[in-house]
Amino acid sequence: MDEIKRSVLRSPADVRGFADFDGPLYYAPTGFIDHADDPNTLPLAGSRRGFSALEIIRRRDGGGAESMILPLLALEGWVQNSGRVDEINNVLDRLMAKRPEYAGLDMATCHVMGIINVTPDSFSDGGDYNTTSDAVARGRAMAKAGASILDIGGESTRPGAANVSEDEEINRVVPVIRELAADGHVISIDTRHASVMEAALDAGAAIINDVTGLEGDERSMEVAAASGKPVMLMHMQGEPGTMQADPQYDCAVLDVYDYLLDRIESCERAGIARERICVDPGIGFGKTLSHNLELLSRLAIFHGLGCPILLGTSRKSFIGKIDPDADPKQRLGGSIASAVNGWRHGVQMIRVHDVQETVQALSVSSSTSMV
Repeated sequence: MDEIKRSVLRSPADVRGFADFDGPLYYAPTGFIDHADDPNTLPLAGSRRGFSALEIIRRRDGGGAESMILPLLALEGWVQNSGRVDEINNVLDRLMAKRPEYAGLDMATCHVMGIINVTPDSFSDGGDYNTTSDAVARGRAMAKAGASILDIGGESTRPGAANVSEDEEINRVVPVIRELAADGHVISIDTRHASVMEAALDAGAAIINDVTGLEGDERSMEVAAASGKPVMLMHMQGEPGTMQADPQYDCAVLDVYDYLLDRIESCERAGIARERICVDPGIGFGKTLSHNLELLSRLAIFHGLGCPILLGTSRKSFIGKIDPDADPKQRLGGSIASAVNGWRHGVQMIRVHDVQETVQALSVSSSTSMV
């Protein structure tokens, strides 16, 4: 069992049951609204998005978790009874605080990251931009359409993808990075190999985006720390070749949260400041449809880590499980719906194949939220 059950609170004793719980509690903002003109909300990570309630979650013996939702107006009384005053104040500080600039980008707004796979076998666009000229043209078009970051990768991490040598990966990505960085674009290198990170940074990449959370190569942490560049830490259960072979969690949302917290603390010990870290819950990486939907419904919990959040759902297989007739390039509707859901939860970066459509959807969503 890995889902979170919302408790039906029928009496003050039910609420006190959470207050008396002696294990760790987790806090997911909810009740989202544009907070600028609403005194009953708090700002979400320093943005215009606000939250009016907290979902308070605790693990259950035997797996899974349960939660209760408290409006902010009722939170103070619960906090006083819980004996967790300092804990809640620290949580609220992390949830509310504006994130520092990340790779020179203002984190009070939601940025779109354009995916450029310089590969023959990526799951949805393998071979589409497999030459330097095609990939560079694609990157320039994405930037013109509104992408703040261009994410360049030379190795497919889909299940069953062929292995690629590090030299081949470098040969694929470095010429593309060099040209697009020379244009002045913010480039992230999507790799799990330290030597590729080094070559990409030398070519002008500004961000390291590692699906293994800097665990896939024993030199990755050292390279990232020495570079001084921002890093993106993603959660993945297992490794790409086998990650979808019956993934299991006690509670997917809380297990992913704990993993990312552990990786942040490991980075800090290695000399990578939290201000340089972005977290990614890894939708589709070692997760069933149920796990993915649980994570998407509680994305805001990751603001409690005090880092910007990256969300990648574009064209992924969970959309195909909901709409089995849609092949990867027919999943635009699901991709946009999940991107807008991410924006509602205050994520700062959304990784997509379809930049123009996503930028338009986010623009409309943010405009209508202020009416």
